Amino acid sequence: MLDEKDLEFIDALRSLNVPRNVATLITYLANTNEATAREIEIATRLRQPEVSMGMRTMRQNNWVEERDLKAEGKGRRMKVYKLSVPIEKIIQHYEVEKNSEATRTMQAIQRLKELSSAL
Repeated sequence: MLDEKDLEFIDALRSLNVPRNVATLITYLANTNEATAREIEIATRLRQPEVSMGMRTMRQNNWVEERDLKAEGKGRRMKVYKLSVPIEKIIQHYEVEKNSEATRTMQAIQRLKELSSAL
């Protein structure tokens, strides 16, 4: 289960416009060696589609490793996930992204100032 510190970490990610499911998955996986999709659903209270969609984002960023685990008997294979990068690398990704956004915003504001003087 997620504790108070984890919820604060999720809130900090959310303040960067990270989707709730992705922020929750990052936080949960940072605190565990590996987990099945079902374990993630239970611990984070995310629904299966939310886990799947969040994992898609994390796979696209190469932040998560995924492997199949054969269930006992004739059961279905389970997906097991773990972070493939240190949490610091994920934080750095958002730092670079937000710095880039800030630069573009400031350039747009500067351009507006230049254009407004010609009005």
